[in-house]
Amino acid sequence: MQKVIVGLSGGVDSSVAAYLLKEQGYEVETLFMINWHDTTGVLQGDCPWEEDVIIAELAARKLGIPFHTVDLSVPYRKRVVDYMFAEYKKGRTPNPDVLCNREIKFDLFVDEARKLGARKVATGHYSRIGTLQTDNRVIYRLLAGKDPGKDQSYFLCQLSQQQLAISLFPLGELLKSEVREIARKRDLPTAERKDSQGICFVGKVDLPTFLQQELEARDGDVIEIPASSSDFPVFAPGIPVESPDLITIKKMCSGYKFRPGTVIGHHRGAHFYTIGQRKGLNIGGKAKPLFVLHTDTKNNLLYVGQGHDHPGLNRKGLFIRKDELHWIREDLKMQSGEFRDLLVRIRYRQPLQKARLYMKDDGMYILFDQLQRGITPGQFAAWYDGEELLGSGVINA
Repeated sequence: MQKVIVGLSGGVDSSVAAYLLKEQGYEVETLFMINWHDTTGVLQGDCPWEEDVIIAELAARKLGIPFHTVDLSVPYRKRVVDYMFAEYKKGRTPNPDVLCNREIKFDLFVDEARKLGARKVATGHYSRIGTLQTDNRVIYRLLAGKDPGKDQSYFLCQLSQQQLAISLFPLGELLKSEVREIARKRDLPTAERKDSQGICFVGKVDLPTFLQQELEARDGDVIEIPASSSDFPVFAPGIPVESPDLITIKKMCSGYKFRPGTVIGHHRGAHFYTIGQRKGLNIGGKAKPLFVLHTDTKNNLLYVGQGHDHPGLNRKGLFIRKDELHWIREDLKMQSGEFRDLLVRIRYRQPLQKARLYMKDDGMYILFDQLQRGITPGQFAAWYDGEELLGSGVINA
């Protein structure tokens, strides 16, 4: 009988994953990770890990499955939280959930699971794993979950072939409603628990307060840029039929150059904001809502514009540096000079977007069929061929 260690979180998804694997005949044990102790900036009402671990242990006991805990808070801070601070300091907006999966759940957690004798690890992610046999080796495919409203393949976009090879996702073929129903029928204590929100293992936070652990608050100007600014070029919809020259591609993927506009207010630090943000500006009296268009952390300036349709919020393309590209399907890795039409997602839950990917010597340029709102440096772009996620990279510009 093959031993599987399930990452039990205190939520309904992981507990049902453990139940399903036990029903399938695996020798199942569970492991709860303690990854964060500090409550600085954590909002009132969020469930701390102390409550999660109690619920998780009750679920394991209900299922008759051994329960273990491990404290990974030191490497979590180093690999995930310190990375967050560094990215915000540079004016980029990181995605800690993607990093947590790559660095913690499918790396350090795997090491702890092996100490318990596990051959496989499992989580409650809504995703699937497929395989291909070629040249006497197995290639693992990361596939979208069957529930379109819960597909979490995007959060797994930085996993490797080695990590997929030892992973199981029992919920990949199920809808969220079916998972809830299974939990109710088994009378699991997690059946009606709300899904976790906010930073992975930390919870919902007041971001400026959380970041002020490492980043200093500094007063700066909020500058409004009119939608009519000549700095916002207009691009026709559709992907070019032929590959444009590199200069044109770079122009279509570059961020806008924001010139001085009108100072309309003040902020406490440009690194506390992200592109597309609406809340927290505390500036009224405008015909349309204000949105963050750009953060200049070097000069501590915040550029804003009115309305969802402001051209500063909508761009044709993006760029990913060569050293920040990652391919799950290394056998399909693009070579310099190649271009390919695929589907791309730049944030969780965003519908897949038609795009053309251009591989150049310095990295990958992605041009979208339609303008994309809120392309944000530091976030991950993930590209798909149908339901299969092939690779991802950190958006540079």
